[in-house]
Amino acid sequence: MKSIACIFNNPKLLPTFHPTMKPVEALKKYWGYDSFRSLQEEIILSAMDGVDSLALMPTGGGKSLCFQVPSMCQEGICLVVSPLIALMKDQVYHLREKKIQAEAIYSGMHYKDIDRVLDNCIYGSVKFLYLSPERLSSEIVQERISKMNVNLLAIDEAHCISQWGYDFRPAYLEIALIRPLLPDTPILALTATATKKVVDDIQQKLEFKNGKVFQKSFGRDNLAYVVLNEEGKEAKLLDILRKVKGSGVVYVRNRKKTKAISVYLNKNGIIADFYHAGLSTDERSKKQEDWINNKIRIIVCTNAFGMGIDKPDVRTVVHLDLPDSPEAYFQEAGRAGRDGKKAFAILLYSIADGQNLERNLELSFPPIPEIKRTYQALGSYFQLATGAGKNESYDFDLVSFCQKFSLQAITVFSSLKILEQSGWIAMTESVYVPSSLKIYLNKDQLYDYQLKNKNLDNIIKTILRSYQGAFHNYVSINETQLAKFLKMDKQEFINALIKLRTDRVILYRPKKDAPQIIFLEDRVDISNLMIDQKLYDFRKNRQMERVKKMLAYAEDTVCRHKQLLSYFGEKEVAACGICDVCLGRNEVAVSKDDFARYKEKIQKLLGSKSLRLKELVGSFAPKREKTVLKVIEILVDEGMLEMDAEEISWAG
Repeated sequence: MKSIACIFNNPKLLPTFHPTMKPVEALKKYWGYDSFRSLQEEIILSAMDGVDSLALMPTGGGKSLCFQVPSMCQEGICLVVSPLIALMKDQVYHLREKKIQAEAIYSGMHYKDIDRVLDNCIYGSVKFLYLSPERLSSEIVQERISKMNVNLLAIDEAHCISQWGYDFRPAYLEIALIRPLLPDTPILALTATATKKVVDDIQQKLEFKNGKVFQKSFGRDNLAYVVLNEEGKEAKLLDILRKVKGSGVVYVRNRKKTKAISVYLNKNGIIADFYHAGLSTDERSKKQEDWINNKIRIIVCTNAFGMGIDKPDVRTVVHLDLPDSPEAYFQEAGRAGRDGKKAFAILLYSIADGQNLERNLELSFPPIPEIKRTYQALGSYFQLATGAGKNESYDFDLVSFCQKFSLQAITVFSSLKILEQSGWIAMTESVYVPSSLKIYLNKDQLYDYQLKNKNLDNIIKTILRSYQGAFHNYVSINETQLAKFLKMDKQEFINALIKLRTDRVILYRPKKDAPQIIFLEDRVDISNLMIDQKLYDFRKNRQMERVKKMLAYAEDTVCRHKQLLSYFGEKEVAACGICDVCLGRNEVAVSKDDFARYKEKIQKLLGSKSLRLKELVGSFAPKREKTVLKVIEILVDEGMLEMDAEEISWAG
């Protein structure tokens, strides 16, 4: 596969929009599918009719096609707002492979590159522009958007706009401010995880005009949810992976554990690798590609892994640690079985996990004085004067920052999240920006320099042969490949580039591969750093509710599938019959058909009244007593029956 950097800098992409093309024709031409999945076509037609729409589809449900297809069938450009740079780059890469022009603007890019991209969106044939919500609110972007022919505004991960959501991003609240710039452009908001309150909040915050909500059930008939209470988790993991063949993902909470579990699996004959955000871009890309292409069977990772990866044949997703919320668990578990074949989402749980999750909740909300201390240290770290820094972005190394100011990493990270939610800063994942250069001299001056510096002549000639247009624009370069071609040590070659930059022969920007901190407001003295105590308490209480729901999922003997779907507002859900709870029911000789029949009779017997347990059981044949008692136990566990001092009433 070609490198993303190569695709990003390929100027030979062809204009491709077809204003008369029907959605199904675009689907076939560019994506190779003959028909849409459930709800996709309805969402696409709604967007093409100019209707504001919200699409709720499970992970792997094909959300991206819902905004990509309609844009290909209309004149103009689609703006895509996304919080994840890696996801933006991945989608741009795949669109460009299909000869569809797409661009992305993200933190770490040079101003001139942003300017070039925006001009191409106005005057060129770009069909998709991906950008973060922070970039969308910048003055230069808004000024250029007003000149673009925008056919659709797509908001990915739309739950980020809601305070009720699990991953609130304040910049999402600014999206509605550009609607006056695009009065006739519909919005399509998309998410895989939203409760009823979040669904309502998304529509309100985005100022929907007579909008529609399209909701596909989050149910996955082929995915068996399993919770196993285990103290020896590593041994049980090995047992699971030996029994269930095929590709798998193992999620753990910290980076150190990813490597330890990977080593353990390899020692026991299961080919595995590890993945976390602390690895370089090249390392992450290599590990990801090896897993996608089945060169390794199991990837052991933190929650940094998985976004934007569409691998259909994952048979198992195992969590060795309890996730922070049902939203996070549902999204990660949903990466199994996208091909529709039987798959397993397994949570290995112990009592200590619940205690750890409650402790992590406290650590995630450090005292406000500690948050202010972190903010003050940031200003010192970046040598940023009070009253300066708005919209400036900086490479950020969490480890060196903590060491320099004697701070705890988890406290700092949690403080940064709260500063982000309060609108002071924005944080991004690692941003890979390839090295680039531009020839500073004109051709005559460069020739004169080559004559006087014979030792650099071959390097200059190689650059000119390898990268067209370097006299006029910045071109992305690969130092490793150039050094290899020149039979030089890589560092020796980089030193030569630095020499050329010092001599003002070239303008050279070394590659960047680091997380970014962006100051959304000028730096203030900590006495003027406002953290809303009510919002702080609200978010903490909301997270406490999520932790309780996650603990209930692990500990309650209620159908796992039913618990998850109920959390997302699907109330009339039958027990799945394939989770560990439901299979436990089958072990006591209650078939699905018998259970349905007994449930119906119990509902009729009770109606709007209540009965004593003895009376209810006595309504069945004596030989059915044990089965009836088991069905009653299940209905009570699932909230269908209410029991009070032997009195039973129907609640479902």
